[in-house]
Amino acid sequence: MDLDLDQDLDPSKDDLPLRANTSHMLVRHYVLDLMVHFETEVISGSVVLFLETGKGAARFCRAELGTQPSPAFTNHTSGMECPAFDSASEVEACGGMTGGTLDKGCCHGGMQSSTEADGGAQSSKEEAWEVGAHSDFVLVLDCCDLAVERVEEVDVASVPGMGVLGVGGGEISFDWQMGGSSTYLIHRLVSMPSSQWELQHDLYSQCSRAPTLPGEGDLLFCTDRWSLQIRKKGVQTPQAFPHALRIWYQTKPEGASVRWTRDQSGRPCVYTSGSPINNRALFPCQEPPVAMSTWQARVRAPSDCVVLLSGENEARPDLEKTGFSRWDYHVTMPMPASTFTIAVGHWVEAKAPPASTAETDPDTATETEGLTEPQPCCHVDYPCRFPLGAAQAQAVIPHRVFAPSCLLQRAAVTLLPLLPPCLAAAHTILGVHPFPRLDVLIVPPGFSSLGMASPHVMFLSQTVLSGERHLSGSRLCHEIAHAWFGLAIGARDWTEEWISEGFATYLEDVFWVRAQQLSSQEAEDQCKLKALLRWRRLRDELQNSEEELQILRPNKESTGEVSESGASVVKHALNPGKSFMQVHYLKGYFLLKFLANKIGEKQFLSFFHLFVHKYHGQLILSQDFLRMLFGHFPELQRQGLTLEAVYADWLDQPGIPETLLRGGEACFQSSLLEEVKEELVKWIHFGGCHGKSRKRKRVGPKVNFRELTPDQLVLLLELLLEEEELSVTSLRMLEKTYGLQGQDAEVRHRWCELVVKHKHAAAYRDVERFLMQDQAMGVYLYGELMLHEDARQQALARRCFARAREDMDPAAHAVVEEMIL
Repeated sequence: MDLDLDQDLDPSKDDLPLRANTSHMLVRHYVLDLMVHFETEVISGSVVLFLETGKGAARFCRAELGTQPSPAFTNHTSGMECPAFDSASEVEACGGMTGGTLDKGCCHGGMQSSTEADGGAQSSKEEAWEVGAHSDFVLVLDCCDLAVERVEEVDVASVPGMGVLGVGGGEISFDWQMGGSSTYLIHRLVSMPSSQWELQHDLYSQCSRAPTLPGEGDLLFCTDRWSLQIRKKGVQTPQAFPHALRIWYQTKPEGASVRWTRDQSGRPCVYTSGSPINNRALFPCQEPPVAMSTWQARVRAPSDCVVLLSGENEARPDLEKTGFSRWDYHVTMPMPASTFTIAVGHWVEAKAPPASTAETDPDTATETEGLTEPQPCCHVDYPCRFPLGAAQAQAVIPHRVFAPSCLLQRAAVTLLPLLPPCLAAAHTILGVHPFPRLDVLIVPPGFSSLGMASPHVMFLSQTVLSGERHLSGSRLCHEIAHAWFGLAIGARDWTEEWISEGFATYLEDVFWVRAQQLSSQEAEDQCKLKALLRWRRLRDELQNSEEELQILRPNKESTGEVSESGASVVKHALNPGKSFMQVHYLKGYFLLKFLANKIGEKQFLSFFHLFVHKYHGQLILSQDFLRMLFGHFPELQRQGLTLEAVYADWLDQPGIPETLLRGGEACFQSSLLEEVKEELVKWIHFGGCHGKSRKRKRVGPKVNFRELTPDQLVLLLELLLEEEELSVTSLRMLEKTYGLQGQDAEVRHRWCELVVKHKHAAAYRDVERFLMQDQAMGVYLYGELMLHEDARQQALARRCFARAREDMDPAAHAVVEEMIL
């Protein structure tokens, strides 16, 4: 039977396979030892995996000890059953990592040599892999664009420090009889209580440096396009498979998990860019969210570089004799491997003024009357911050800001004053910060998003530094919200992005109005205006996107289900256009607004606090949130709302839910909106007095235009975009009246759209500047430039793409290239 999971997968548009057989074995801890080489754009080193048998291992064992074949996993794309591995010819049928070549390694040969590409060596590798391939257990890891050199079993029993674990008394279970003393030692190691995490990490570190197991230490392995497959000759069950592996490898420059580029100061850097393939091109790992693990990482980089990483500790460099500096980080909270983040470059820390204690305003406390007091933590054992009194009282966690030297002052002036109030506002609503510290980094201009949150690290686009503090403050609040929704609480099925993005979008507004210390009326008006802008954006996006991409729960009742081995696929994850869609943000946001209106915002936010306390450190599905919500608020059912109706109307269908559609824009009336409408009338009248068709210009009465907030300006420009004609005089007056080039990127984006629509050639430089400096938001401007079939505009688009393409994010590059070619 062919291993043909790739045959139905279009690498640029379709689903992402998660190959790891997590039901058979789970990685509990990674120890990475990496070196960064800027001259070759390669990261080399090793990763040591500490594993435990999974919940499906017993079923696998029964099958192997009987007459049944090895468990198969289901190809969720085609619906067929496929084995976790097969013969060399069958692996080759789906192509190797480089498109058609089978990449195999075998035991007894040490590290792979570059001279082993000849036919004889390749043939011997294939023969070695095939012997026993149909009866041996195979560990499958997610892996892509990695040059794996050797896989070996680590002799943990040779580590003197492991003696503290002992073998213990009493009867040894069947699993340990099969796996031996090393397996039992690793079980004791990964099961150590959280109170002993420092000893545990020291033992992990010692084991990671242990020698290869004598004799049969080198393991057989092969790679295909999406996975690394490892087996030990004669070992037929997960219980007997080695539970500590060391993989020697190096990344490839084309690997999509990291971006090799230059920062705004022209210095080389590399960082994890939030690729759709996550971290499988950075290190072999188990990518399914259920594979929650901890990690340690030692990273060596040139001594003039700073290494930022998703670690709990604030690492300091140790200079080595090689001229490289060594940075050591660790994490004690189990997290999916996809959340591992690294950034290496010539970053400079922005120095903060003396810290001030942020106190919670008693008037902003959430309403908890009538709700149950928080219960003890429900997650697996780890050193959790939530029960700690000091963490409960810590409204503002320690934080740092890093940027390239040329942006350091702007980053300091913009971000350092905003972080304390934004962090304090989040603490007021949700309670304990899940992570003990935060590093914020301004990443290179090719970053295709305004921000990205990871444990202990936040990436921000340079775009947020423009204008005043409105865009930067709201974006900070959005990414801070991900510490709870997206990280501390993750989606068990990655297709349910709304659990992360919808919640963060909703909480962004809640945090930001509190950080600004607005009055109740000011806060209500600001939130209504934001809601109107989002409504317009959602309506436009749903009119111009595939229905299949508009569903918040695309797997419906099958959400969260995986195959027997634990393998699955993430629908549409490799579609480059999906990266720029906002439907999961906006539709999820409106679902939460809908529920808040049913319950009352104060009670709704109090429920968030309880939900976070119950589910932090765990993975959830939509029904976990909704069932708990309906359980706490039985009045929802008395109002005629059911869980089934929420699933049907909001989660499982494309388009705008009927309840939202009925309200329309009338739901968002506010004083801020009325002011925009008044200004719109003035501009339309001004255009009538200074229009193109007037043969004799008549000087009308002087118009006094109102000063508008950034959100009001965005709405005004969107409404003006609906006008068929705007004179050159009107466009010039608009730019002058509001100083549009000094506004934030959201405002300037709409201004550029006006410039393109009305072919305002005098402002094409503004469009060019936006496309070069605000790449996180400029993708669809290329489409606007090409749409009008104006030679000058199309030349501008091609010129900008030619200049920016080398630094562009791959997804943005693919989308823009399709537009202009």
